[in-house]
Amino acid sequence: MEKAFVKTDLSKDGIATITFFHPQSNSLPGEILRELAKQIEDAGNNPDAKVIVLQSIGDKAFCAGASFDELLIIAETALTDMEAARQKGKVFFSGFALVINAIRKAPKFVLGRVHSKAVGGGVGIASAVDYCFATTNASVKLSELAVGIGPFVVGPAVQRKVGLSAFSQMSINATEWYSAEWARAKGLFYEVYENTEEMDKAIQKLAQQLAKSNPDAVRQLKKVFWEGTEHWDDLLIQRSGISGELVLSEYTRNFILSFKKKV
Repeated sequence: MEKAFVKTDLSKDGIATITFFHPQSNSLPGEILRELAKQIEDAGNNPDAKVIVLQSIGDKAFCAGASFDELLIIAETALTDMEAARQKGKVFFSGFALVINAIRKAPKFVLGRVHSKAVGGGVGIASAVDYCFATTNASVKLSELAVGIGPFVVGPAVQRKVGLSAFSQMSINATEWYSAEWARAKGLFYEVYENTEEMDKAIQKLAQQLAKSNPDAVRQLKKVFWEGTEHWDDLLIQRSGISGELVLSEYTRNFILSFKKKV
């Protein structure tokens, strides 16, 4: 089985492509989340990088959201040490906060490449990027409530893009898949393509165009687009604490542990 990784490739024309992968449908454990946030921050601070493209690879999902294995570790820890489990939960969910805030604060535009399904935290990442491309296979789902948690950490990013009504719909009907066209109509995806080849051509075209743009203008536009989110450093960490507590609830622990027995 291939190992999980995050890597950055910087082209001669200033396009920093950040790629993440996990063998379990690109689910995200804490270690990968923190590395992803770090590499986004590094690309944002690198003067040779003019624009950032964020993508995953693999034939399955763009991102399956939170690592179920890590949730299982938290649930099992709670059986013997509730305080340690509480800390593990908050630290884990804060990884999604770090990624979203790294995208938000990068002084360069971050383009998203969503080639397939996005679940939970994956929807949050797709919502956080400044311009998101997708294929018709890229249906989305906020599944958190179905496991007893709720999309608290990614919620501000999703709501910012699709609005409160659509965010509420996805959060409440947590087992429903919403099509890529639905996501485009709500403002989550900006462009949707029939296949990855067409999508990649469009991404490359826009990335090359942005790489030639005035970096000062890009920096100022980025500030305008994200105006009103300056408190997210604190807000998303607070939301991480909510999710961390809910993982410890009897309902969620029973769900996770019973799911383990089925697989």
